[in-house]
Amino acid sequence: MEQNIAQSHAPQEEHELIAKTFMGLEPVLAKELTQLGANNVQIGRRMVSFTGNKEMMYRANFQLHTAIRILKPIRHFKAKSADDVYEEIKKIDWTQYLADDKTFAVDAVVFSEEFRHSKFVAYKVKDAIVDQLREKTGKRPNISVANPDLRLNIHVAEDKCTLSLDSSGESLHRRGYRQESVEAPLNEVLAAGMILLSGWQGESDFIDPMCGSGTLLIEAALIAKNMAPGLFRKEYAFEKWPDFDADLFDEIYNDDSQEREFKHHIYGYDIDMKAVNTARLNAKAAGLSADITIEQQDFKDFTQPQQKSIMITNPPYGERISTPDLLGTYKMIGERLKHQFKDNDAWVLSYREECFEQIGLKPSIKIPLYNGSLECEFRKYQMFDGKLNDFRQKGGVVKTEDEKRQMAEKHRFKKNREFKQRLEETEQNEEGDIRSFTFHRHDLERQERPMRRNREEGDERRDRDFRKNRDFRKDRDFRKDRKDRNFRNGQNNYGKKRRFDDDEE
Repeated sequence: MEQNIAQSHAPQEEHELIAKTFMGLEPVLAKELTQLGANNVQIGRRMVSFTGNKEMMYRANFQLHTAIRILKPIRHFKAKSADDVYEEIKKIDWTQYLADDKTFAVDAVVFSEEFRHSKFVAYKVKDAIVDQLREKTGKRPNISVANPDLRLNIHVAEDKCTLSLDSSGESLHRRGYRQESVEAPLNEVLAAGMILLSGWQGESDFIDPMCGSGTLLIEAALIAKNMAPGLFRKEYAFEKWPDFDADLFDEIYNDDSQEREFKHHIYGYDIDMKAVNTARLNAKAAGLSADITIEQQDFKDFTQPQQKSIMITNPPYGERISTPDLLGTYKMIGERLKHQFKDNDAWVLSYREECFEQIGLKPSIKIPLYNGSLECEFRKYQMFDGKLNDFRQKGGVVKTEDEKRQMAEKHRFKKNREFKQRLEETEQNEEGDIRSFTFHRHDLERQERPMRRNREEGDERRDRDFRKNRDFRKDRDFRKDRKDRNFRNGQNNYGKKRRFDDDEE
């Protein structure tokens, strides 16, 4: 299936789309897409396929909390060798996608016995495009470090290949609000997925007693207020496509009609003052300081909240973050929950079975989730005062019918799984074994060399002057009149909400 993005599509025309996500979050993403209005939603492995028009593709990038990237397939084919890949890619008329002065990049994701290395597959795709353009135009594209105008994704599962346009560009977990980070920060998409898995939508207070850089707090505020996570992002790859509809995207961006008032509050605590300051800075950059309170406090000093609350937290596992007494920490968590979190629900994401054992509480549900390459568990603890029988006699429900159904499902966890075994199939922060290469259609003197795109979690190096000392979301008037396109010509317009200074990361 080949499509020409150079042509302008009618708004009602639907096409195939794919939303990538982390293992374990596929059902959450599918629910988000259904609520967004997507059609033909189908769950796959670390992805959800769906159909939608151009507006749906824009909204998926802008509004989904649990998507890593949105792909638009342009060709499906089978290949049993590298030569097959090369020939199939050459069948596409690449002059429809790339002008002489445009750049492109290739990401490869491979799950195949025949194709052992994604780098090799990416090279064959690149070679086919380069050779065809040289034959047609007489110009040979060369590698460039420039930010690509067109990003391609080749996915190979055994002999089935899908070539897609990447409409997102930089991974969607990079929201744009993170000013500083702490050691081993929680991925934003995973944090949002944890909150959505809990079922919390802002109907109570929210607490993270080990908040780190504040990712769970900020994602919780976005969900509670029904704010699009793309509000803070600088750009999307589809904005460079020839058929980009700027007016349509402006309309989507400036529409806050679905946002809602959050009548409760979000609290974050951390023993490390540096983490507290970092979380405060990030919350301020997101314009959510009025909804989030962050204080320095050791979890062992946590006391019963006055209001109905939910707790979601991601304690250290002893993997990327070390702690002097790991098991003692989890024992303390269990004691605090039992004595100081009565009549509330607590959710804990962790990795080691021995850590969960130290909590000493019986979970009502266990959900397998991957944090990077670690196969973790997300466990819910329903806390109540007194004995279990008394709680039930008063009408208390320890496990809902849905939780019973989920716990009864077979193969929810890997067979013979050991917490200390790493996932053999490395997930480099995103959708598998990825190599990225960037190419330019001029600069003939430059040597070709592969570029591996850095997708490690780290600080968001955004320009901070624009946000400094400013509550991002209070200035509602600068949602209006985004017709002025000066900011697209490199002129920063502080009266327009969506763009920051154009300093590249």
